Amino acid sequence: MTVSAVHLAVGSHEEVTVVTVTGELAPASYPALRDGLLEIATEAPAGLVVDIRALAIVEASLAGVFSLIARRIGEWPGIPFTVVAADADLAAAVAAPDHPVRQRSERTFARAAGSSALVRDFVSGELAAWGVPELAEDARFIATELVENVLRHTTSEPRLRLDLRRGVCTVAVGDQDTRPAVLLERLSPFEPGMGLKLVAQLARTWGCSRSWSGGKVVWAVLNDRSRLAG
Repeated sequence: MTVSAVHLAVGSHEEVTVVTVTGELAPASYPALRDGLLEIATEAPAGLVVDIRALAIVEASLAGVFSLIARRIGEWPGIPFTVVAADADLAAAVAAPDHPVRQRSERTFARAAGSSALVRDFVSGELAAWGVPELAEDARFIATELVENVLRHTTSEPRLRLDLRRGVCTVAVGDQDTRPAVLLERLSPFEPGMGLKLVAQLARTWGCSRSWSGGKVVWAVLNDRSRLAG
């Protein structure tokens, strides 16, 4: 029995990440395509273009995987996502992607005492420079909790990434540990693990995504406090 398979080749065109998909999209290969493209999206800061001209789709309903991926990427990392099925479409997709106005900053922190204070200073400075200091309180808390989780539960140096797009701020922290971040229910407020629960309460949405190069990224999209107040 032949097992259906898909193959993902990652390249780039200027700032856009281009993934060429070959093989056969069937029920058996559906999860690999979905998970692979979502993992690649974590490392595609400007946009993701998926070339499926050489992909055989055995059932029309399976093409819905691209709508699912678009919704997931729309939550985070919130980058332009384009599926190309014809030669002319590829040229247009890589030449003029729908780039939103975006600010982005990234920093890796050492596993050392005082890292949490450096994280808070970094977040405050970046958001002030971007003209949205009102987002700093929530962003500082979320960034600190996610960084401290990496320091506490892995041997990695945490990579903090801040994005601001159309007034929406996201905080993401990556590490090299593949174990997912899990929100646990606690029986007592004195048990450890309250931080991630508070992150979930502060954020509009949050999640944990595998990275194409290994490890994972835990991310959170901040609520707009001005809209909540209105």
